[in-house]
Amino acid sequence: MTETIAAIATGLTESGIGIIRISGPESYDVIRRIFHTGSGKVPDLEESHRVHHGYIDVSRGTLDEVLMINMKGPRSYTGEDTIEIDCHGGVLMMKRILEAVLEAGARLAEPGEFTKRAFLNGRIDLSQAEAVADIITAKNDRAINASVAQLRGSISERIRRLREIILEDTAYIEAALDDPEHIELEGFSEKLEADVGDARREIERLIRSSESGRLIKEGINTVILGKPNAGKSSLLNALLREDRAIVTDIAGTTRDTLTESINLNGLSLNIADTAGIRDTEDVVERIGVERALKAAESADLIIYVVDGSVPLDDPDRQIIDWINASDKKCLVIINKNDLEQNISESELRDAIRQDMDMLSISAMKSEGIEELEKKIEDMFSRGDISFNDEVFISSERQKQSLILADRSLSNVEESIGAGLSEDFYTIDLMDAYTELGHILGESVDEDLVDEIFGKFCMGK
Repeated sequence: MTETIAAIATGLTESGIGIIRISGPESYDVIRRIFHTGSGKVPDLEESHRVHHGYIDVSRGTLDEVLMINMKGPRSYTGEDTIEIDCHGGVLMMKRILEAVLEAGARLAEPGEFTKRAFLNGRIDLSQAEAVADIITAKNDRAINASVAQLRGSISERIRRLREIILEDTAYIEAALDDPEHIELEGFSEKLEADVGDARREIERLIRSSESGRLIKEGINTVILGKPNAGKSSLLNALLREDRAIVTDIAGTTRDTLTESINLNGLSLNIADTAGIRDTEDVVERIGVERALKAAESADLIIYVVDGSVPLDDPDRQIIDWINASDKKCLVIINKNDLEQNISESELRDAIRQDMDMLSISAMKSEGIEELEKKIEDMFSRGDISFNDEVFISSERQKQSLILADRSLSNVEESIGAGLSEDFYTIDLMDAYTELGHILGESVDEDLVDEIFGKFCMGK
């Protein structure tokens, strides 16, 4: 924290503008050594948050014409004195200016070190820092919205409110135990039980939101299952709007799992086309079938493609039995509705789980694809998995702290129910308080902090 750090803050690719960021106690000294205005003067940096036009000069001459912004701490991203240099966005140019900054006294920043300093300086808490990383890696609009809400404190506010209630109740118990003549504990168990119950309901809601948070952040793992030649690859191509998978009339063309990502109305689908499910003597095809079933076991959504032009057969029944025995969300597609149909929806409805949605399409002619996309969107906007709430837990670390906090509050409820004395309550209350504090970054190990920020990109 006593060193001044610098890094390229924009991507290492050709662009209109590149940004080099400098942060630390000697940021202003560093920029004075290499920057001058058009008149050749050293800039006046007394006034913060100003834009200065000038040139980056080194011993071998002028490097570039730039804009330089100075921001005095604590009114900066890191909470420290910060300089940003806006230069022409050539990769070589950005590297040359960064070299000049390093030669002038800064050192190269580690991945995520700017955001780490913002956390250590109290500008943001750990949940907000994780939101910064999520914004950078966001793959869809929903992920961006959820991450921005967390960066603005949607998670932090709820966690702090829970901790305040727990701390107030703990402090009251401690005060009453220290001064029983003036502070009465009679009837306090009822209030505490109500507070703990409210806190547990909020914590459990946040825990439940973690599944939605994962799907928003990572995308919905979607597997297309079906027997050979049912039209699985045609469906993938129709969803991608391009011929990505090989399509032939020969059954068993797809031998391995092919995965692509699509953005579906702000929802990311990691969609996998798999080998057709059937008993086969072909060694390669059999491996493909095994991989298909393995992918289905870890899927969030299964799209079961049925060839509507032929009657249900043993491979279809094998797939139906597997799906019925699972707890996976499943969408049943009757494909090839442009051909004469030999399967009725009522026949298929009698064979599958009643909670499965069904749709008739022609993947080859891209008919019914938009309706299919709307059906998928609707499936993940209702029920237990909903993307309509702006507050999501998207970190496994946060989820585990919530689970431990909930467990401690459950112990408090058990102690109250058993009629134990109030001093037993405070131990579990403070355990819950501490676990919730871990979400914000209080009392966390240095190794954990390094691990979190080590996943950031350079310059952030």
